[in-house]
Amino acid sequence: MPLIRSIACAPSAARDAGATLGELPEWDLSDLYPSMDSPEFAAELSEAEADCKAFADAYRGKLEGIVSGPNAAEALNAAVQRYERIEDRLGRVISYAGLVYAGDTTDPKRAKFYGDAQERLTAASSDLLFFQLELNRLDDARLDALAAHPPLSHYRPWLEDIRKEKPYQLDDKLEQLFHEKSVTGRAAWNRLFDETISSLKFQVGDEELTLEPTLNKLQDADGEVRRTAAEALAKTLGANLRIFTLITNTLAKDKEIADRWRGFEDVADSRHLSNRVEREVVDALVSAVRAAYPRLSHRYYALKSKWFGVEALNFWDRNAPLPKVEQRVIGWTEARDTVLDAYNGFSPEMSEIARRFFDGSWIDAPVRPGKAPGAFAHPTVPSAHPYVLLNYQGRPRDVMTLAHELGHGVHQVLAGPNGALMAPTPLTLAETASVFGEMLTFRALLAKTTDKAARKAMLAAKVEDMINTVVRQIAFYTFERDIHTTRAAGELTAEQIGEMWMKVQAESLGPAIRLGPGYETFWSYIPHFIHSPFYVYAYAFGDCLVNSLYGVYEKAADGFADRYLAMLAAGGTKHHTELLAPFGLDARDPAFWSIGLDLIDRMITELEGME
Repeated sequence: MPLIRSIACAPSAARDAGATLGELPEWDLSDLYPSMDSPEFAAELSEAEADCKAFADAYRGKLEGIVSGPNAAEALNAAVQRYERIEDRLGRVISYAGLVYAGDTTDPKRAKFYGDAQERLTAASSDLLFFQLELNRLDDARLDALAAHPPLSHYRPWLEDIRKEKPYQLDDKLEQLFHEKSVTGRAAWNRLFDETISSLKFQVGDEELTLEPTLNKLQDADGEVRRTAAEALAKTLGANLRIFTLITNTLAKDKEIADRWRGFEDVADSRHLSNRVEREVVDALVSAVRAAYPRLSHRYYALKSKWFGVEALNFWDRNAPLPKVEQRVIGWTEARDTVLDAYNGFSPEMSEIARRFFDGSWIDAPVRPGKAPGAFAHPTVPSAHPYVLLNYQGRPRDVMTLAHELGHGVHQVLAGPNGALMAPTPLTLAETASVFGEMLTFRALLAKTTDKAARKAMLAAKVEDMINTVVRQIAFYTFERDIHTTRAAGELTAEQIGEMWMKVQAESLGPAIRLGPGYETFWSYIPHFIHSPFYVYAYAFGDCLVNSLYGVYEKAADGFADRYLAMLAAGGTKHHTELLAPFGLDARDPAFWSIGLDLIDRMITELEGME
């Protein structure tokens, strides 16, 4: 990359972060199984395989007779309960294998352990495929009548949910083929991406770093460090574009084949179905955000450029901290207390649930070679508890990430009693709890801040986070749509993908961000494009929804926390329209999205008044 003038700021305090973070926790996975080679894990896996075969022997081809026979509701309820217990057991096994693997994706022993578990569970669960297929072949009126009364009424939300999949289901043999081939198809390409991205090394000055600490340097207060990190990212990603391009092409084609066979009309319709959200709702969100680019991201980055005394910011300065603002490292204990106190101010119950993650060793926080980059909250199964993975490095954004993932964790704990079939929440609503946790933490910190410069820095950081969550994710969604629609006509070159990336980034970020050479490679490290196509709009959905929810909370706080926790506790048992009704909100209303976007607008206006 050619050298472009960088913005110099105060030296970074984060360079000595390791000495000031304190002792970072690592998770204890023994609540699932003692170890990879433990007899308990081996026994559970074997028993799960036997359970699947026994279930198929007991029920395959027999559901029609069951619903037509005596005590039909009780008999079908017993079958669903047995199916749910097996799903919980399978989920426990693969959750443990996945978490062990995430701890070091470059360790051959862990990779083999995860791969072997995945293969055996895929084979075992193929014996369960018939169940939902046969349920969906039952007469609608008959099934509705049975599910209207206890005990089967407990599972009515699940039964109604799986019937939405009915128009896109194939015959049993084809479904089994799709399922079993996934191990050598999509899952294999996902694993290749994970192991490749985790093994990359980036030369930043005298340091050889993995992806996560390299990305972290883009938030360094020293402009030269940011520039060097950006160049290192571009160099290494560029050297590996061939494999990332192949993975992207293959997975896009794989999805096109599956969508065509199932009869999905639009490239994102399968995601909308799994999110239980209507296409027109997502289209309204995307249109509203794209129309707001000029008054949000374009306007904010023009303001930030002015603060830095330049006409336009280099792309590596987009997330730079404000000049002349002290950058301190936030130790783990302070981060924990900050989030728990913020949660407690809203709901002691919410704070108490979050505290369990610290007390129970449910969090893995340190940056380690080979560890999965980014952050996540894994729900595991209702019979266990969630786990949180972070790559904590002591920055304010890391504290917000902690608040974000704990929001997921609280949601997963509250939804757990719904059971393995109904605890999972569509992505659009799953992101609500996480973003709300961030908002609580931010508002609590802001309320305590009286220093004008510090308040300005906090507001700016929050606006940037919201732009990253709303504007940037909708740009990602637009990029994915371009990739998948264009891929239908033939393979894409790395240059074509880079051009699409630069186009949507220029549109979303605006003229105050200079997208120089090297940035065209930055699409390649984003895991959502690989693991969960079109996942990204869920972040924007959740952020705008949270902004609206928080507005309701500010106007009528009494009883709000109880209603909010009840919404989380519903898990996947209710549609978004039912969940939002108690708050007087409706995501189907096109004007709904302007509520959340207007909040970002007002915060930028406040920043403009602080110059």
